[in-house]
Amino acid sequence: MPDRAPPSPPPVQRKVIHVDMDAFYASVEQRDDPALKGRPVAVGGSRARGVVAAASYEARVFGVRSAMPSVTAIRRCPDLVFVKPRFEVYKSVSDQIRAIFADYSALVEPLSLDEAYLDVTEDVRGLGSAKAIAEEIRARIRETTGLTASAGVSYNKFIAKLASDQNKPDGICVIPPHKGAAFVASLPVKRFHGVGPVTAQKMERLGILSGADLRDRPLSFLQAHFGSYAEYLYRAARGEDFRPVRVNRIAKSVGAERTFDTNLTDPADLRAGMERVAEAAWVRIARHDVKGRTVTLKLRHADFRTITRARSFSGPVSDQAVFLAAGLELLAAQLPVPDGVRLLGLTLSGIVGDDEPVQPALLL
Repeated sequence: MPDRAPPSPPPVQRKVIHVDMDAFYASVEQRDDPALKGRPVAVGGSRARGVVAAASYEARVFGVRSAMPSVTAIRRCPDLVFVKPRFEVYKSVSDQIRAIFADYSALVEPLSLDEAYLDVTEDVRGLGSAKAIAEEIRARIRETTGLTASAGVSYNKFIAKLASDQNKPDGICVIPPHKGAAFVASLPVKRFHGVGPVTAQKMERLGILSGADLRDRPLSFLQAHFGSYAEYLYRAARGEDFRPVRVNRIAKSVGAERTFDTNLTDPADLRAGMERVAEAAWVRIARHDVKGRTVTLKLRHADFRTITRARSFSGPVSDQAVFLAAGLELLAAQLPVPDGVRLLGLTLSGIVGDDEPVQPALLL
């Protein structure tokens, strides 16, 4: 039986911009404290413990990345300066940026505080092209906030997001329809949105390193190795993405997890591990600007047995302290673990909308 491509929806020629702020948290801190300009900065954590929430470009040169344990970041960059996150400031700046977006399109899909898709198929300001719109948005962001943004301009969301990362920082990349497939083919698959480290490693074992390698694999091969994810990969490798920009997109859950180098058995080590996971998760929760009622623990034993335990509240989890306390409570109920724990995760779900009246959660 011949390998058949999945049927395609009717073609829609969209013009999509993906705007991504450059090192957003760290750039805000460098803007507000001139002493930090030009220095390697990590937002979050401390020199002794915690995780990096965001890193400036000066820190990234040394390999410092978000979600990295602080002790690892210090080893890579001894001169790293740690700054406490100010989520209320980041939210305020994000509101300024979103107000700018609204002047150019009613179809705006925020992904987090620092990035969004805009469908500018309708040129409401008469600027003549999607590139011109993106350039004006970037200029206004700089003028209004003192920060830089990068933009990707293309005919779908998948390629626009890839393009926004192409010329960072403070850059723009335009990929027209006739160049989309070739652009995707030239990229490493680990850059594809949705291809995480585990999937990238699996692809490498299968000899799939680039978009071209992925494109050359038939759909049946992808289905055999990636199941329901195969159709997305098949289309992505050909520069296809038919998803519209969704104005009311709400994340179903946000969290983080960590696999440990050695299995943890000591309760103090497990609590310290949970603190780091909760901190990394809360950074993502704050970045996505979501509120949720349910905290879920994920725990994987040394023999790969995985359990989840959850606690739900009557109102949204109000802050990081309540989130962490709920996680520690769920973890304590699983102790002792003589065989050891190889992974801990903590997730916030039961996401509520901004228009839903709720009372904050209280940990009793």
